[in-house]
Amino acid sequence: MDLVPALQEPLKKVLGPATAKVMAEHLGLHTVGDLLHHYPRRYEERGQLTHLADLPMDEHVTVVAQVADARLHTFASSKAPRGKGQRLEVTITDGSGRLQLVFFGNGVHKPHKELLPGTRAMFAGKVSVFNRRLQLAHPAYELLRGDTEGEETVESWAGALIPLYPATAKLESWKLAKAIQTVLPSAQEAVDPLPDSLREGRGLVSLPEALLKIHRPHTKADIEDARARLKWDEAFVLQVALARRRHAETQLPAVPRKPSPDGLLTAFDDRLPFTLTDGQRKVSREIFDDLATDHPMHRLLQGEVGSGKTLVALRAMLAVVDSGGQAVMLAPTEVLAQQHHRSVVEMMGELAEGGMLGGAEHATKVVLLTGSMGAAARRHALLDLATGEAGIVIGTHALIEDKVQFHDLGLVVVDEQHRFGVEQRDALRGKGKQPPHLLVMTATPIPRTVAMTVFGDLETSVLDQLPAGRSPIASHVVPAADKPHFLARAWERVREEVSNGHQAYVVCPRIGDEDDDPKKDPKKDSKKDSKKDSKKDSKKDSKKKAAQGNAPEGDAEKRPPLAVLDVAEQLAKGPLQGLKVEVLHGRMQPDDKDAVMRRFAAGETDVLVATTVIEVGVNVPNATAMVIMDADRFGVSQLHQLRGRVGRGSAPGLCLLVSEMPEASAARQRLNAVASTRDGFELSRIDLEQRREGDVLGQAQSGARTSLRVLAVIEDEEIIAQARQEAADVVAADPELTGLPGLRTALEALLDEEREQYLEKG
Repeated sequence: MDLVPALQEPLKKVLGPATAKVMAEHLGLHTVGDLLHHYPRRYEERGQLTHLADLPMDEHVTVVAQVADARLHTFASSKAPRGKGQRLEVTITDGSGRLQLVFFGNGVHKPHKELLPGTRAMFAGKVSVFNRRLQLAHPAYELLRGDTEGEETVESWAGALIPLYPATAKLESWKLAKAIQTVLPSAQEAVDPLPDSLREGRGLVSLPEALLKIHRPHTKADIEDARARLKWDEAFVLQVALARRRHAETQLPAVPRKPSPDGLLTAFDDRLPFTLTDGQRKVSREIFDDLATDHPMHRLLQGEVGSGKTLVALRAMLAVVDSGGQAVMLAPTEVLAQQHHRSVVEMMGELAEGGMLGGAEHATKVVLLTGSMGAAARRHALLDLATGEAGIVIGTHALIEDKVQFHDLGLVVVDEQHRFGVEQRDALRGKGKQPPHLLVMTATPIPRTVAMTVFGDLETSVLDQLPAGRSPIASHVVPAADKPHFLARAWERVREEVSNGHQAYVVCPRIGDEDDDPKKDPKKDSKKDSKKDSKKDSKKDSKKKAAQGNAPEGDAEKRPPLAVLDVAEQLAKGPLQGLKVEVLHGRMQPDDKDAVMRRFAAGETDVLVATTVIEVGVNVPNATAMVIMDADRFGVSQLHQLRGRVGRGSAPGLCLLVSEMPEASAARQRLNAVASTRDGFELSRIDLEQRREGDVLGQAQSGARTSLRVLAVIEDEEIIAQARQEAADVVAADPELTGLPGLRTALEALLDEEREQYLEKG
């Protein structure tokens, strides 16, 4: 069914080409329907003012405030040498704080006449700092008259509540509001996606009424009604898309894979030097039950860093090999693929020596396949895959190439899901004679609601128990700018760990070689070229000072992130002189990377200075300390992941988060949160609350506009859980949704072609 024509109307027909062009380019809005679904970010009451005290730096904001003071200054400048330059400074207030507006040159005349003390208006501009005070330079503004004279009064489009829209520098909030008023009558023609029974059962208003109330509310209750309804739309339509996906999966055929009673899996379990945790047993049972069915397993295995996910995945792979199939594990990097290959071969012992002298009775071959292998080794590996000689294959996306053929692919295990493109997983799954079973592993803990939305077509298993013998990790923030001696002490702690026979990591955000990406630092790029030369020397100084911890105040903001090559050199000559320091980063040759990792794993290197290439899968039980430089440049989940690389043996771990950011900054609060808890699920909630959620369907993956506008994945847990259940019931009763044309329309709008593929391949 087509979208309702009135809502499909292109904006250029309704608003004119100039406005439509700005809306399309800057806000991704193309049709009347798009504009109606561009909801206000918040509302201002005419009698109430914005908190000027809480304005974010460098963001485009809209504020409603009152003019407290306006002064015109004249000054001399190169353009006006006789003191005829003009600057208008206007101070606005909201009771909580003050903000300065500044206008220059010919731009002063209109605001000088209009912005008189006592005047109320909406102001929009980018927040900057001048002389340590917040200001808006040349803001756009719209006067708010309390009377009804003139067409541009607040009453004409807002009633008592003024909607403030997500806007851009090219299109202020009030211009958006006027455009929305123009198209608002079309809201009456919006077709409702929710089944009547669901809407009435939950007491939700109709879609046309919700659109009217969100854009032109008369009371706060109107806003609540509208938001409650629109949240349900977003949650329900998304969950229906996922429920249809799950339903389609159950219709696909797959070969059931059951381990033989005295086969490879039993032999492997018998040689394990420890017993499985209760969590590992429970999750393994869920996986084996799925593998035994005649439609493909689709399971997400979440586990805290070090919870033993690889062991659980390996047991699933052995079960498949037992049943005559092959299993493949896809890793995001060569370092990680080699690491997995080593640890799997070690865990299996002679069971990994199929076809070799000394191999056990039930043994199979475990083959590594990466892009950098030599031609002969590669040919050999490909032959083992095609003949079925290799029961287990571990590799990078080199496994996806056309040349790679499997004898009987039964299970695909994807490690670190978020690092793989959708197409890559799909290509690998296409290599089975029938769709293989799929197990996705992630060490980034995902809150339950996010799992229900992002991975809603996968069943979820969680490993939240650490195996016995794992040591605690102590984490501390090292405020390098405020307390340089803390950083000096950090390097002493590293020396102490090494003198006790242990090893340490130092992690930096950047590599620092000459070919370094110009994306070094967004703040640096905005600096004027003319200042470059004078800053080179100060940058060199700050590099030198970084390892000693006395970089100038404010330097953390201005300088590029610290680099592996610089920091390694500083440490080797300075605080860690005499220790064996090596570097590891993604731009090294694969063989060099592997050699560095082998030396570190063998204990030949004391300190490894690395980028986040060590973030996943690197397992060196003897490494007990980690110092993360410029820790504020990393995300919460990433810091938690990095920290999981230490404390993997019997000795306790230590993680030091070094930052030059001031104590009151949001970045420091984030680091304090990481230092204060080891619970990855708690941290992932914090992470999600601090980052804007973006598009849970994966904007990066689908290239489409965000699908969540009012639904907050963390706050609306209950709605998402209920919507999932309702969606499953609707799809079970009517998989094609023949009786729900409005819902089909909404699905088509959500699942444009790219997004449909994203779900298809998820």
